[in-house]
Amino acid sequence: MKPTSWVGWMLVVAMGGCATNAAAQEPGMALLHPLFQDHAVLQREQPVPVWGRAAPGATVSVTVAGRTVSTHAAADGRWQATLPSMAAGGPYAMSVRAGGAAQIVHDVQIGDVWLCSGQSNMELPVRRTLEADSEIASATQPKIRLFTVPKAAAVSPQSDFPASVAWHTAAPDTVRDFSAACFYFARELQKTVDVPMGLIQAAWGGSRIEAWTSTDALRMQGGMGPALDVLALSARDPAAANARWGQHWQHWWATREGAAADTPWQPGTDSSGWQRAPATLGAWERWGVPALAGYNGMVWYRSQVTLAAAQAGKHAWLELGPVDETDMTWVNGVAVGSQYGAGERRTYALPPGLLKAGANTVVINVLDTYGEGGLAGPASAHAIRLDDGTRIALDARWQYRVAPGVQTPPLAPWHAATGLSTLYNGMISPLGNYGLRGMLWYQGESNTGDGAAYAARLRGLRDDWRRRFGAHTPLLLVQLAGYGQPPVAPVESGWAQVREAQRLVAAEDPHTGLAVAIDIGDAYDIHPPNKQELGRRLARAARHVVYSERGVAPSGPIARQASATRAGVRIAFDDVAGALVTTGANGPIGFELCDADARHCHYADAVLDGHDVVLRSAEAGSAARVRYCWADGPVCTLHDSSGAPAGPFELSISPAEVP
Repeated sequence: MKPTSWVGWMLVVAMGGCATNAAAQEPGMALLHPLFQDHAVLQREQPVPVWGRAAPGATVSVTVAGRTVSTHAAADGRWQATLPSMAAGGPYAMSVRAGGAAQIVHDVQIGDVWLCSGQSNMELPVRRTLEADSEIASATQPKIRLFTVPKAAAVSPQSDFPASVAWHTAAPDTVRDFSAACFYFARELQKTVDVPMGLIQAAWGGSRIEAWTSTDALRMQGGMGPALDVLALSARDPAAANARWGQHWQHWWATREGAAADTPWQPGTDSSGWQRAPATLGAWERWGVPALAGYNGMVWYRSQVTLAAAQAGKHAWLELGPVDETDMTWVNGVAVGSQYGAGERRTYALPPGLLKAGANTVVINVLDTYGEGGLAGPASAHAIRLDDGTRIALDARWQYRVAPGVQTPPLAPWHAATGLSTLYNGMISPLGNYGLRGMLWYQGESNTGDGAAYAARLRGLRDDWRRRFGAHTPLLLVQLAGYGQPPVAPVESGWAQVREAQRLVAAEDPHTGLAVAIDIGDAYDIHPPNKQELGRRLARAARHVVYSERGVAPSGPIARQASATRAGVRIAFDDVAGALVTTGANGPIGFELCDADARHCHYADAVLDGHDVVLRSAEAGSAARVRYCWADGPVCTLHDSSGAPAGPFELSISPAEVP
């Protein structure tokens, strides 16, 4: 479900919470949180938290696998108990009693539970992967259980889901729309870890890492205080939050690079630079305007609506047709809303007294970053709706103005996928402290525009989630797959920066593993379909990091050190199975030598020497850094004998030793 405004989804979340609370008060109704249902998997070999709601003050007893614990419901009806550690097994029944109320859930398994989160490549379902038909047909796996967290964003942490949820046994009809990376991982892992697997999918396409991190953790990272303050205000006073965010956005507009001294959102703004938009509106790429034919960026729109005095005095909402993809909207110079979501309608409540008799100006800044963009038509799709049901379409011909520059404006903190803490609040917080064996994270594509900041963001999320689920909960990262055409010369790359951040964060923590995916990407598809191989690599990382299986390297060859020698720059690799090998050329391709700031880089010829690679170049003696696979979609040919690829990296070059 995707409500048309953040106010809408807050109401949805609130309604869901109230329904659960009410149900817990009646005999025979649900006492357990919805995570605890038929077919659930509880984490083995560690204490198991269980919680729910009952009558205030009631004694609550929980029994599973012959173990019983008791607790008391608090004044608000909430209760939590902790079951003792249990070995893998099942099926069991879990029974809960509180006064005259009772609940029993069946087919509960004790095994390993995995949280699978991230953006669209984690969300990508089995039906969109290689050989999907045969994979789905053979997907009956009774010891794998699936749970999908409903998509929900919220401006404050939630304890309940906004929609009904259920655990499902893996079967053709349940697997087809479940996360392929998550399912293939568990299927592969069960070949060596023969216990029930519980998979919790919490993913949202296009989401940024900041949306999955709590406000406390984001504040610790610094630099986001004003936006987080607005987010907190929005929970109490949405109109005030919109107005304050508008001031923040307007300050950005006035101080951006190459800023012009104008205020396009204000009524009566100079008409110079504004042009008439087509009456049908729609994607600006289809207007026949050469400058907009392939344009990604910002375009201003404006129109008016004429109201009688009686109409202007009523409670009102601004209704906009679908916008692709982000809008910032003003009425009579006052910011009234902003939302992210390609093709979604907007409904913004207007503060009392904002509308006036006569002409009222509506101004919209539309940001599009990919594909087609703009304000959908027809013009009648955009209107003022009064509290008596009257709908008054904006009656002035739309005008537009292309915004100068290529800078990206600040995104409102309550945006679902691109906001701050919104998905943590709506999709992670309702999981409570459910027992986990580990966490899988496949995200980063939406942060490649600011790749240099990703390492700090990823550390923040890692530590944040461990505060919730356990201090040493293992984390398995998917390094971004290759995407885009290979460059013909060294280039800077936000994708490469994110991959390097993922490598560094994995390397610094013994409880974090990395699945290299650079070689299983698709130059033309940001969603590579070979999730089967990705699942195998994630399982390999889990065997090493989570289960401490000896003889299993966490991934493929790992660059340990780069040193200057007389023969050239020598790169030593660890975790090589057999020997280093290359495909398609006499020597490995994809190595670059750079100066200290990586402002000047050039490709270098490479030769294999045991578990080392030696780079030969006339400029090797002056190089300070070496890079491998540094591009959005690079060509990388270095593997080991097992076929596992060497992942992208950047290393400083140690100076030559004096004999």
